[in-house]
Amino acid sequence: MNSLEKYLRPNRDGFSSDPFGYSALAWHKWGAAQTIAGFPVDISKPPTSDDLKSPILWLTQAHALSEAARIILQNNPELAHLPNSVKGVCDCQYCATGLMLVGYSLEICLKAMLIMMKGIDVYTSEEKKYRHHRLEQLSEFVPGLNSKDKAMLKILTHFVYWAGRYPDPGSGREDDVEEVFAISEKHQISENDLFSLAEQVMRHSQKVAGNE
Repeated sequence: MNSLEKYLRPNRDGFSSDPFGYSALAWHKWGAAQTIAGFPVDISKPPTSDDLKSPILWLTQAHALSEAARIILQNNPELAHLPNSVKGVCDCQYCATGLMLVGYSLEICLKAMLIMMKGIDVYTSEEKKYRHHRLEQLSEFVPGLNSKDKAMLKILTHFVYWAGRYPDPGSGREDDVEEVFAISEKHQISENDLFSLAEQVMRHSQKVAGNE
């Protein structure tokens, strides 16, 4: 194994010694992967805006976020040290954090598909249109989304903007809390519905990339 191939491998010792530096190396590792594949990249130089628009980087970021969400939502938080009166409070917030990551993973996946469909130059020229987290709007090109799917994307947007990070949506937006409950109850949304939607969106990225 040469030094570049070794560099590409996950290295949690690197994270332990330099957590911020290691976590910012994704583009450099992708540059090394391109070099190994016969498309040399000088990773000693800062990446350009076009370099950072590589759909590969966006799709792997989406996968990283979905994996983090899966680990959170499939496991219970450690709450033993909290008073009984707030354990349930914190568990709800823990799950909200997981939903925030689901929302972010779908956002990044959708933007990756837009880059692939439009090309880097066109996407860059239109980028201001996509500098938001409104998943229902970003997903307009995905075929087969029904009213329930769009409702879930609207709710997930709340978790990306505030509900996964803060208990308060912000002054003047208190009705956002009630909208989450109202939409969820109207459409009878379950955990299976949520993950089926995430799978549907992620699967469409394979079609856009030409792998299906």
